[in-house]
Amino acid sequence: MKVGKILVSGIAAILLSSALLASGGGTHWGYTGHEGPENWGDLSADYSLCKDGKSQSPINITSGVTVQSKGLEKIGFDYNTGISSVINNGHTIQVNFDEGSSITVDGIKFPLVQFHFHTPSENQINGKEFPLEGHFVHATKDGSLAVIGLMFEDGAENSFIKKVWAKMPRNAGEKESLAISAKEVNALLPKNKAYYRFNGSLTTPPCSEGVRWLVLKNYSTISKAQTKEFLDIFHHENNRPIQPIHARKVIK
Repeated sequence: MKVGKILVSGIAAILLSSALLASGGGTHWGYTGHEGPENWGDLSADYSLCKDGKSQSPINITSGVTVQSKGLEKIGFDYNTGISSVINNGHTIQVNFDEGSSITVDGIKFPLVQFHFHTPSENQINGKEFPLEGHFVHATKDGSLAVIGLMFEDGAENSFIKKVWAKMPRNAGEKESLAISAKEVNALLPKNKAYYRFNGSLTTPPCSEGVRWLVLKNYSTISKAQTKEFLDIFHHENNRPIQPIHARKVIK
């Protein structure tokens, strides 16, 4: 598998894994015990990057690894379609978007595919762990990936999360209809969309590298009750531990 080039069929298997879950296909992995993150690289030869990769995600974004860039471009957000369904894929809760939304980075248009959640956060900022992190996953036709990370900190109840949680399936493999407008999706994002950028990987097997990571510096909020409701679905945390930074730098 070439770095940064994942076939579209592979994206479907990796990112929209409910189909694999339902069919029983693929090497099973999880977040606890023998199938937990520390063993992913040994579960399958296809997952070798989880153990041997040098640009793995998530990371701890600290002042020691960040560099200032005057030329860091703004992310070109064009979220103009809404959410149509919500899936429990056995590992997380995932909302799927109608086609037509995208971001533009490096002059490349990345269509928005889905948005899913991890608790606690996978990435950290100056060692701070957040109760929830959302990942907006974008993929081009040639398989290039860009992921926007949005942190949720303890605070007021989140109206967007309330709508998703009200429909999120309780059992793995289940899917429900969910209607959330593009306006509500955009309202979830912070007004100031400054971000950290680094090269990384998928945070789940096969841990493919070459992913553009764009972690927003500003946060949304979530109530403690909402975080508990998510945890009650899976009965355990669903975040991959922090990975070594190696020679990488984070651009801000």
